[in-house]
Amino acid sequence: MPGLFITLEGPEGAGKTTNRTFIADYLQQQGVEVVLTREPGGTPLAEQVRELLLAPSNEVMAVDTELLLMFAARAQHIAEKIKPALQRGAVVLCDRFTDATYAYQGGGRGLSQQRIQILEQFVQGDLRPDLTLLFDLPIEEGLKRAAARGRLDRFEQEHQAFFQRVREAYLVRAKQEPERFSVIDAAPILSEVQEQIKCLFPRIMERLSV
Repeated sequence: MPGLFITLEGPEGAGKTTNRTFIADYLQQQGVEVVLTREPGGTPLAEQVRELLLAPSNEVMAVDTELLLMFAARAQHIAEKIKPALQRGAVVLCDRFTDATYAYQGGGRGLSQQRIQILEQFVQGDLRPDLTLLFDLPIEEGLKRAAARGRLDRFEQEHQAFFQRVREAYLVRAKQEPERFSVIDAAPILSEVQEQIKCLFPRIMERLSV
């Protein structure tokens, strides 16, 4: 497809949403159409699924239920928003995508990669991100930032060991696909994080000109 699919990944409090806007502002200044979206969510129906996934509940959600809901929301998101935007040549900036499933449901929950891969192929076909920015920072710092935002969602209430497994799973994926991933040190102040991001702008613009 003629567009460019860029995903932003990382744990709670890593600054993905803020920096997604920073990237979007730069691209729009270059005259590029940008579509901002997120997962789970991105469409009205997928946002309803997001509420199911994130809302704390007295009923424990089965791990397989969580996984299937993630991909159900993703299927709607891809069909309604991501693919149409890419087909018309836009840059899609997505706050989390399937790498988050490998990190949270795979690393965090302990589901096998093979199970996730089956659903990935079924739902996405050949669709994969062109570039993924992984915002990495120590678990303690990320959780402190998340807590400062207010009420914690169902995932944010998990124990520290869960988030350590999530972080490790993300870093493993980055090592496995270095041509797609760019790891951003998200621990410093925002201006320093954004200096790292600026280094990627020529690469993004080059991909758009091909």
